[in-house]
Amino acid sequence: MTTITMGKALNEALRDALRDDPRVLVYGEDVGRLGGVFRVTDGLRAEFGEERVFDTPLAESTIAAIAVGLAIKGFHPVAEMQFDAFSYPAFNQITSNLAKYHTRTQGACNMQAVIRIPYGGNIGAVEHHSESPETYYVHTAGLKVVTPSTPADAYGLLRAAIADPDPVIFLEPKARYWSRQDLDLPAPPLPLDRAQIVRPGTDGTIIAYGPTVQVALAAAEAAEAEGASLEVVDLRSLSPLDLDTLSASVRKTKRAVVVHEAPVFMGIGAEIAARLMHDLFDVLAAPVERVGSATVPYPPARVEKLFLPDADRVLEAVDRTRQY
Repeated sequence: MTTITMGKALNEALRDALRDDPRVLVYGEDVGRLGGVFRVTDGLRAEFGEERVFDTPLAESTIAAIAVGLAIKGFHPVAEMQFDAFSYPAFNQITSNLAKYHTRTQGACNMQAVIRIPYGGNIGAVEHHSESPETYYVHTAGLKVVTPSTPADAYGLLRAAIADPDPVIFLEPKARYWSRQDLDLPAPPLPLDRAQIVRPGTDGTIIAYGPTVQVALAAAEAAEAEGASLEVVDLRSLSPLDLDTLSASVRKTKRAVVVHEAPVFMGIGAEIAARLMHDLFDVLAAPVERVGSATVPYPPARVEKLFLPDADRVLEAVDRTRQY
């Protein structure tokens, strides 16, 4: 067992996928010679050659279009959008072609492709480098959308995403690239449709994903010191949503708070709150609370700590559910 960062876990997942299946190709801006701006693809070009790990022009729409063509020809492309907002120029190719081609061909052609997108804030970056675009992709039928919060999940989810016959948007929380965990690799793939209870509790449920799972855990730990037992659920899969796990947790605790970095307005939390309020209306002791950012453009790095949710804001939402 070795202590490994999330970035290294992703690197190992890509390496093992390239080694196990000659149809896997890894490409994007600076992923080859440089090894990626976050070094997630470091060393892969030297090991597998530039025909399987290669650089592309700075043209995200072209990168996504290449994934469509490669998947049609039977390859398993893993394309990287260098930063979250850089995926927007590729939006039409992803939503109009990658997501719909299986249906358009009446099931004759799978789109076995992965689009890796580093996302989220808390890294002190400049404009266009700290977006949370998940709602756009979750809203698009035909795409699976997953995001890890730990190195172990990063490895297991990426291996599963590459092997899945459907196109997968793989969101990598940038602020978690340097988080560490003891792992024994290779590890088995993880299901792409299951949430995980990462901390059991009885007095309320905090639902989080990607970069906010650690925020939720910090809030739960602080609450424990004050005598409250909070359960933390890591969604892992944003589409499809594991409503069974969410419902079972909230049915037990009777209160729920959803946390994400994206704006509260029309965010993932809105859908989760609506489903829980509909399905568990007779069980809930309080309305579902949502904690996220404001509906404004992402602010300069010097004030992003005020923009993003933290443990204190989560605990305030928890208190509202308990005092309702």
